[in-house]
Amino acid sequence: MSTPDTQRPRTGADILRTALRRNIGAMAGGTALMGLYQAGETAFPIALGLIVEHALRDRSPGALALSIGALAVIITTVSLSWRFGMRILQKANTTEAHRWRVRVAACGLKPVARDVDLKSGEVLTIATEDADQTADIIEVVPLLISSLVAVLVAAVALGLADLRLGLLVIVGTVAILSILSVMSKRIGTSTREQQARVARAGAKVADLITGLRPLHGFGGNHQAFLSYRSVSTEAKHQAVTVARVNGVYAGTALALNAILAAAVTLMAGWLAFAGRITIGELVMAVGLAQFIIEPLKLFSEMPKYVMIARASAERMALVLAAPPVTTPGTERPEPGGDLEVDGVRYGTLRRLKFQVSAGEFVAIAAYQPRVAADLAAVLAVRVPPDAYEGAVRISGRDLADLSVEAVREHLLVNPYDAEIFAGTLRSNIDPPGTSRTVSEAVEASMLTDVVALHREGLDYGVRDRGANLSGGQRQRLSLARALAADTDVLVLHDPTTAVDAVTEQLIARNVAKLRRGRTTVVITSSPALLDAADRVLVLDDGVVTAEDTHRNLLAGDEEYCLAVAR
Repeated sequence: MSTPDTQRPRTGADILRTALRRNIGAMAGGTALMGLYQAGETAFPIALGLIVEHALRDRSPGALALSIGALAVIITTVSLSWRFGMRILQKANTTEAHRWRVRVAACGLKPVARDVDLKSGEVLTIATEDADQTADIIEVVPLLISSLVAVLVAAVALGLADLRLGLLVIVGTVAILSILSVMSKRIGTSTREQQARVARAGAKVADLITGLRPLHGFGGNHQAFLSYRSVSTEAKHQAVTVARVNGVYAGTALALNAILAAAVTLMAGWLAFAGRITIGELVMAVGLAQFIIEPLKLFSEMPKYVMIARASAERMALVLAAPPVTTPGTERPEPGGDLEVDGVRYGTLRRLKFQVSAGEFVAIAAYQPRVAADLAAVLAVRVPPDAYEGAVRISGRDLADLSVEAVREHLLVNPYDAEIFAGTLRSNIDPPGTSRTVSEAVEASMLTDVVALHREGLDYGVRDRGANLSGGQRQRLSLARALAADTDVLVLHDPTTAVDAVTEQLIARNVAKLRRGRTTVVITSSPALLDAADRVLVLDDGVVTAEDTHRNLLAGDEEYCLAVAR
């Protein structure tokens, strides 16, 4: 049974409640210390008033020394309570933000499709900025309470001097918060829109970076620039709107706080002039009037931060609350099994049916690229099993009945456009650092020349997306990673399109040798890979139309010969 912390939050309010509940201990300790800090800050002008009062009455060195000692205690209390209170709250804030980043990232990395209209760039923004802003609620609530403590202590102290001063602080605070709470709603609405537009701009950047080479190829750079400029300009205009609203809010809050402080000072002066309060009480009132500006400012800003945290939490809920299109099973296939595609109908696939025995090396020649892409998507579980007709089985078990972890452990589909990550050659080939076949994978993929070219060898630094590697080097690096995984069933989609014919021939032989005894499927039109396979399946218009060895097909199938011969 899942605990409240592991259940899927449905709304932003659920996320905020979870964050608050999970950090109740840290927040209690932080609130106590920050309340002590604010009480100490408030006690300072009160102590000054008392010192003036006693100094005027007693005029003794002992009383002065005692007063100085009391001020030292207050200053020490203020310093230590702030230091340790903020340490507790910021640690809890940072930890909570990390938890939400991990959860959002886990949802974004789920191989099962999710019914949420967000691109990867937007998910990245949610996992960073929105997670941080949501976790700020951990600091906001204690600071809100501690600021309230300061205002109440000031109101009580002034009320003891004269009831009218205390009532003025309380009534003025309520009026200020009422005005600012209305304004904070506008901030929340504007902030939500700004976050959405910034996220869309980030998603556009991610899309453009991914498609940079094709854009260069057909001269679409300028149009892509205009597209991004339009989205970015929208985000800029909304950011200006948010800044304007925040500026009005901050200015109004500061003006109202100053008016209240001035009103308290003037009333205290009038009361002192009328003989209703003493000189010491006047000093205390003037000091408190100046002091409460800061907690009032903090107190009045809290609604804004609450609205920002709520807006961010609502955006996180878009990802976290989106139900999976399908629910993976819990079974596991037997190791070293076969692969069966049974009557699959999806996209361009029309009742596709074939079987690859355990340990067999099969090549699939698809005449239409879309057919190859749809088949790779189905096998890679990018298409949930209930989104297509038919079944895909590993060792006789349907994909729909298997857990995602089990599928990934036994079946790896390496796409033709696999990502290359910033790091080293080694970290790209063996990300978890557990493979025992790295050297064999490097040799089989003909990546040895890249390794030998640099004195760092496998520790040679790779830039983001392999920017310092050629297209062929990136493709061979991706192939080496797939081979190093050493899964029971390996599906390669066009693994050699960017390498020369001689290297392609060597790779085909090496892959067949390294994968001997392991189930291997290569979706390709490469004559070298087709020739290295035990048999070739020909896909035309979404169905298998021929099946034989590469050489027999060349000899007896003219259409096949025209499609694959180079």
